[in-house]
Amino acid sequence: MNSDSSIPEFERADSNGRTPPSPGLFASPGFARLWIAQVTSSFGDWIGLLATIEVARRIGGDQPGSAIALVITARVLPGFFLASAGGIIVDRFNRKRLLVICDIARAGVLLTIPFIDRVWGLVLASLALELATSLWSPAKEAIVPNIVPTEHLTAANSLGLIAAYGTFLPGAFAFAGMAKLGAAFGWTDIGQVEMSLVLDSATFLVAAALIATLPLSSHITAAHRKRDSRGRINWSQGFRELREGWDFIFLNPQVRAVLVGLGAGMIGGGMLVPLGAVYNDEVLGAGSAGFSSILVAMGVGVGGGVALVTVLQSAANRSGQHSRLAAAGRARLFVGSVFVAGASLLFAASVSITLLVLAGVLLLGLAAGTVYVTGMTLLHENVEEVLRGRVFAAMYTLVRFCLLISMAAGGFLSDGFNWLFDVAFDNQITFGDSVLALPGVRGALWLGAVLILMAGVLAGLSLRSRRGEGRRAPQTSGGDGS
Repeated sequence: MNSDSSIPEFERADSNGRTPPSPGLFASPGFARLWIAQVTSSFGDWIGLLATIEVARRIGGDQPGSAIALVITARVLPGFFLASAGGIIVDRFNRKRLLVICDIARAGVLLTIPFIDRVWGLVLASLALELATSLWSPAKEAIVPNIVPTEHLTAANSLGLIAAYGTFLPGAFAFAGMAKLGAAFGWTDIGQVEMSLVLDSATFLVAAALIATLPLSSHITAAHRKRDSRGRINWSQGFRELREGWDFIFLNPQVRAVLVGLGAGMIGGGMLVPLGAVYNDEVLGAGSAGFSSILVAMGVGVGGGVALVTVLQSAANRSGQHSRLAAAGRARLFVGSVFVAGASLLFAASVSITLLVLAGVLLLGLAAGTVYVTGMTLLHENVEEVLRGRVFAAMYTLVRFCLLISMAAGGFLSDGFNWLFDVAFDNQITFGDSVLALPGVRGALWLGAVLILMAGVLAGLSLRSRRGEGRRAPQTSGGDGS
């Protein structure tokens, strides 16, 4: 792209060719508004998800579990099948306008849920919410490099992760408090669910208002508008743009490495969630508090990883080493963190002492947080603007798909390894006076660790490969910026 419209204002050179020093992250034009919008909508979205599950339980009749499963499935499936098409939409249309439309649409759908009394209606509403979200997320990621200085991308991604998942606990407390609030004010005709959905709808409207004020110009060029001004849908062009996006993903070494690392890491590390309780029961015997401690250690580790990589980047910025870190250090940190995650899971699954397991899980979370933040930053730095929608849509699809595989397959793998270890080793191996128990859950977690280590090898090989390096985005991408 030749236009300066895609270059953030704070990175444009002055008349003497000098680039002015970039402001701090929250002093960057628009970032504070974007982040507050994400925090607000994420907080409301967690409340809305809990309220929707409660509605499904109410109207599920004799099969509330099936109703809840259908609703949750409706929140997951659209991202698998429509993300690629959504990525094209994000790349072809005005992204700020698309974000605002998606937020308003989600607010409107939420207000209809209190009037739904059939499971199929709730499933349709959930589908509509997820369709809007599958457009909102890649569009949001696509605009981050336009409002954040390059040296602050790591901190921006860390704060984005906090906004997305750190608001779960406040949202859960808020949902629980809605019932008491209604009772305190005597709102007998307004229940916990109804108030929660209204609050969730309001958070999306607030987010839409904040995003509408962002200082963003369209990434669509005049040539793109002229090409798409014929008044008809060019399906062949859409397929070409979809192919261009996937070609870029497979040929660009940085993007390929990040997707491999994140995808395999989700398959391996995601097994810890469904199998952690089984491991606690069959190996540790730590009681009901054991599994909770594993989850807490994982969460604390992720938070520590996010904080650590942010501090490292801030130190690099202060010492003037940002360019070197961005060019090589970040890629090495990403690959190294993938290896640390695999080794940590392997260690945690091999010991039988609770404190050692918690230490391994803590280190796993530390590495996972680092992998996520550095991976997102590498994508922001190495994907040109006209392709960001498709690349981030593919990334979100891959992460969801791999996480679903890990959670669905973990139990089957545990049972399969249990049978194999029983036949081959009688579920234990003796080393002199020591005995290592071999329940199936240990084998499944070992397999997950091996997958993460293999992903680290593949990501490292991809980054060392020069094939596709410097590949630029096709100039035919784009669409109606109106």
